[in-house]
Amino acid sequence: MIKGKVIKYGNNVDTDVIIPARYLNTSDPAELARHCMEDLDPTFVGRVNAGDVMVAGRNFGCGSSREHAPIALKASGISCIIAETFARIFYRNAINIGLPILECPLAAQEISEGDEVSVDVNTGIITNHTTGKVYQGEPFPEFMQQIIKSEGLINYVRERMGQK
Repeated sequence: MIKGKVIKYGNNVDTDVIIPARYLNTSDPAELARHCMEDLDPTFVGRVNAGDVMVAGRNFGCGSSREHAPIALKASGISCIIAETFARIFYRNAINIGLPILECPLAAQEISEGDEVSVDVNTGIITNHTTGKVYQGEPFPEFMQQIIKSEGLINYVRERMGQK
């Protein structure tokens, strides 16, 4: 179960504003986190806390297919992203690094900045504790849940091969 405060953005948040290209010369998650969202929201890094949940509109993660974008978000403290829809390459990159994401258009539209929410990634149930509303997001298939629980695809494969 994930529980956190909401940081909210709109439609078409692309990977170029999630992590600007000028920072792609590093793969260090901590360094990427320091620059996460800075071109869209210079206040993001100063106000995000570990466990926060990002909520966004349509087509979140569109643009370049950089893995750096979900890595930067996860390293910044974002524990889950709820959006109306995700760009497909971002969706897969997020799963591959173990960042839970859920598509739920109604939740994405109704949840507000600062709300306290919880997310059950196994069932897709999103609860807004601020308003008392409950939403049904699209849960992941079992194998994708296992990848997220393993903190990413590489760890999942290592576990399946008996390596740790």
